Amino acid sequence: MMGVMASEETRAVKPTAARTPSAQGPLPPAPRAWAVRLVVVGIVLSALNLRPAITSLGALLEEVRDGLGMSGSVAGLLTSVPPLCFAVFGVTAPRLARRFGAGAVVCAGMVAITTGLLVRPYTGSTPGFLAASALALMGIAVSNVLMPVIVKRWFPDRVGSMTGLYSMALALGTSAAAAVTVPLTDALGGRWQSGLAVWAALAGAAVLPWIPLVRDKGPGSAVDSVHARVEGAGPVQHVHAHVEPTALRITRSRTAWALAVFFGLQATAAYITMGWMAQIFRDAGVPAGTAGVLLAVTMVMGVPLAFVIPRVATRLPHQGPIVLALGVCGLAGYAGLYLAPASGAWVWAVLLGVSNCAFPLALTMVGMRARTGAGVAQLSAFAQSTGYLISIPGPLLVGVLYQHSGGWGLPIALMIGLMIPQMAVGVLAGRDRTVEDEAAAAAP
Repeated sequence: MMGVMASEETRAVKPTAARTPSAQGPLPPAPRAWAVRLVVVGIVLSALNLRPAITSLGALLEEVRDGLGMSGSVAGLLTSVPPLCFAVFGVTAPRLARRFGAGAVVCAGMVAITTGLLVRPYTGSTPGFLAASALALMGIAVSNVLMPVIVKRWFPDRVGSMTGLYSMALALGTSAAAAVTVPLTDALGGRWQSGLAVWAALAGAAVLPWIPLVRDKGPGSAVDSVHARVEGAGPVQHVHAHVEPTALRITRSRTAWALAVFFGLQATAAYITMGWMAQIFRDAGVPAGTAGVLLAVTMVMGVPLAFVIPRVATRLPHQGPIVLALGVCGLAGYAGLYLAPASGAWVWAVLLGVSNCAFPLALTMVGMRARTGAGVAQLSAFAQSTGYLISIPGPLLVGVLYQHSGGWGLPIALMIGLMIPQMAVGVLAGRDRTVEDEAAAAAP
């Protein structure tokens, strides 16, 4: 693993080009041990909070629709709000991070999530519910974009393992919210408002580790400092490289576009799953509690796989085979939902859970397809904002098709149809390229 990450990092800073401290100025101090530990805690707690706002709602969508008088089309709009917010607000994250520091922006994001989750169940109207949801999702959006940046900056020699840890925590939070929201609602008196509001407590806990890091912009804030294992040099050592701020023409990179479309299509599948899968099972005769557990099974598959897949991906020169394997699982899961949603429910839940691990793979490729921290920030913002923009129509279209066709045949056919281009662009995004090289080659 270390050898792979070394090769990734030394593409940006070659040993022959490294200068001694006396020739290039003093090296930046190594990050403080307490700060590194605090960042790890902050990453894990933040990741736990990046999906409960969505999956807790999916588990109680029928109750929320009845309570607020929503139609199927409006509920479809509600399930499209997450990618819309991620596209609109995610693009602002790099600019905010440059001005205030990534830690400060993530801390503010966790505050926004806490406030939105606490307020939205008690607004009493659909517009108010949507507005409070948007506040929480705004916090999620900026944190989504900045997590790969924080990983690259604080752990440049462990991008795969730290992305895996972050993705695993994200999957754990996603599945926990899906599994326990209905039982929690019952335990709190059966009111859906209480079942949704309880997740604000977890978000509030995620604010705490970032408070001491609000003024700390991380190692190498003025210059990019990378850890590279120089061949024959023994233990990992700091290699200091001054990186002049340059404007990367990210839209000139074919890999950036492929990664953005791949991100968008996998996000479409994920948000359709999170927003509608429990309802598909309930309409097939599965009890509400069991439907929530089935959704949780789908989400919990990401806990072990989200840790394994990034580590495997960083060992491969081309991530295309992983993309294809995940896509085949998705096709099989959707076919099962179409043919026998209730009788094979547990199998389909597992297969779709494996397919949804395209998300940690996409995050890992963001870290691998750029050389520098600045490149990762631009690529992360571009791929996620563009990708989430692409994903907006999917959940809404599912709601419209469901309402007007009176069943799940057409929506599931749509999901199957979208999986094919997802596999194709994922293979293109998995090629061993960097966006900096492609953007430079395309320059006039």
